[in-house]
Amino acid sequence: MSQIYKKLTRRPRILAISDIHGHLGGLKLLLKVASYSPKSDQLYLLGDYIDEPADTWQTLNEIEHLCLQGAAAIPGNKELEWLADQEHQETKHPAYYFVQGLPLYIKSKDYLFVHAGIRPGIKMKDQTAKDCTTIREPFLFTDPHKKRTIIFGHTPTYRLGSAPGQIWHGEGKIDIDTGAKHNVRLTLVDLTNRLAYSCSTAPERRYGSLRINEW
Repeated sequence: MSQIYKKLTRRPRILAISDIHGHLGGLKLLLKVASYSPKSDQLYLLGDYIDEPADTWQTLNEIEHLCLQGAAAIPGNKELEWLADQEHQETKHPAYYFVQGLPLYIKSKDYLFVHAGIRPGIKMKDQTAKDCTTIREPFLFTDPHKKRTIIFGHTPTYRLGSAPGQIWHGEGKIDIDTGAKHNVRLTLVDLTNRLAYSCSTAPERRYGSLRINEW
């Protein structure tokens, strides 16, 4: 464990989290455990912040707050569904225009951040919102992106053969949705130091069973 913490001194860090599904307490806990600093770290938030129950929508306020501090966010399929519903509401949720303005994907020097994946053979500028937020098999089992490692979520990693709560590595791809929606784990990934911070989302031990793993 001491060797792991020694690695934490390597900053600035690139951090990413996806598929929070309303687990605001888990998000705040993992950022605290990882000693997240907006001044020295770049945080990427990869969508599905909310779920069907309206009490999960408060997570959007925290996502907007984090972005005001310097984080970068993209929407998931849950946010696009929410936006479609909000369009018919006379009074919009305070975060409506914030979510509406989010990009479908974000490129950095080494990574491409997207909620679900991209359609192979299609230029990035031509990728659709549906594919970026819902695609699975056409993306998961094709050749990797030529220039960047793709960091994504949407598909729980256990469905790809990883142990429950563990991230999944493919060739040129890393899936970080460790099943928070399905009562497994919520994970914050440190791409710089190859560390994963996670907590349980099971009702009987919600936000307990903290882990820091190397990968």
